Amino acid sequence: MNELAQFLAYVIKVFAFNRVVRQMHDSRPYPQIPLRPLLLSLLLGVILRTGSYLDLSKQTKRRRWQHLIHWPKRISDDAFVYISERFDLVDLRLGVAAINWDLKNNKALESSKINGLLFLSLDANEHFHSRSRCCRCCCQREIQEVDANGQKQTVIEYYHRYVFAQLNGPKLNVVLDLEPIRPGEAEAQAALRLLGRIRRLYGVRFFDAVTIDSWYVQGPFLKAVEKLGWAWVVVLKQERMEVLQEARALSAGQKPDLEFYDEARRRLVKLWEVKNLAFTKSYGRQVRVVHSREEWTEHKIMGGKKLSQAQSSDWWWMASEGLLGYPVKVIYEAGHRRWGIENKAFNELTQYYHLDHCYHHEPVAMLAQMLILILGFVLFSAYAMLHSQRVRLGQLSLKELAHDLDLALEEALAWELWFDSA
Repeated sequence: MNELAQFLAYVIKVFAFNRVVRQMHDSRPYPQIPLRPLLLSLLLGVILRTGSYLDLSKQTKRRRWQHLIHWPKRISDDAFVYISERFDLVDLRLGVAAINWDLKNNKALESSKINGLLFLSLDANEHFHSRSRCCRCCCQREIQEVDANGQKQTVIEYYHRYVFAQLNGPKLNVVLDLEPIRPGEAEAQAALRLLGRIRRLYGVRFFDAVTIDSWYVQGPFLKAVEKLGWAWVVVLKQERMEVLQEARALSAGQKPDLEFYDEARRRLVKLWEVKNLAFTKSYGRQVRVVHSREEWTEHKIMGGKKLSQAQSSDWWWMASEGLLGYPVKVIYEAGHRRWGIENKAFNELTQYYHLDHCYHHEPVAMLAQMLILILGFVLFSAYAMLHSQRVRLGQLSLKELAHDLDLALEEALAWELWFDSA
């Protein structure tokens, strides 16, 4: 069967995608092109990994593309720029949430659980930077550079950063939402704003705990996360922190609480746990700290010879009282699971979905395009990892699947029937 037809049948049957499309709105007073052809083109552009609005405009010249989106003409890149500034961001977020809820209700996120718990990973990523273009929402920083005469000079660089919220797993990785970091704002402030909206969109029971980097080791932030209804696991890196120094002293010379071989990461792991530690006065509650000592052998070739070298690393995590009854291995797995947002979200979105490309430098347009990217990414990932047998068996890469979807549009099928009721 045609690959694109299979994809469309899957997303319409499993996610009621026609309904999601119907629920989208925009603020154009006198639209010349209906919203549906524009939205479908933008989503297809994400799924087929189109790199710019200009490239997407060229795609809309394809006759069967026009049949699929129900618009008989080429759509200009200016039309995509115009609509991107006028999307209803609430509708886009509700669309992403509807897809993710269907995934959870269909038990697709079960493999992401650790001892029955779903951990949400939070992290920030820089989307765009420039030394010439800026907008009202650009953050700024000073950069030292050397000019043509070898003299150091300070220049202003403008950039945009977003905090992403993702559920990571061995099979499927889904992004729930993202939030821009405003000029002069700390990352933790944007993260709390993001978590507050996620609670309203998804409810408090969609996931169980939050796993975060050392940037968020702040009493008020961690207290706010608990007030929202979630436990947390955070990386400890700052040597000067008293809780880390105390945990290090109490666990020194003690036998590990657990020792095992991690098959997935191919290393021997020893875990120590220290409970009932004080963190800060602003937090006002006790925490537990888990120390991981990991040892493995690294094999590499140098000078034509195979060399084996012993390697080791130490990790420290702090966890809230909400996880007190769970085994120490849960904290270890949750702490390392956080890296999935870097390895399986940012890297993949940047390498294959042009995350670092600014389609149109305007705050609403940038956020709208990012939400459309998330929507297309989740739909494509769900189809590939849950439905495509060739991908699951390792016979087809995700890049090859996207290429097959593109080629499939050239087949003579009744494409106009897919969204005739959308």
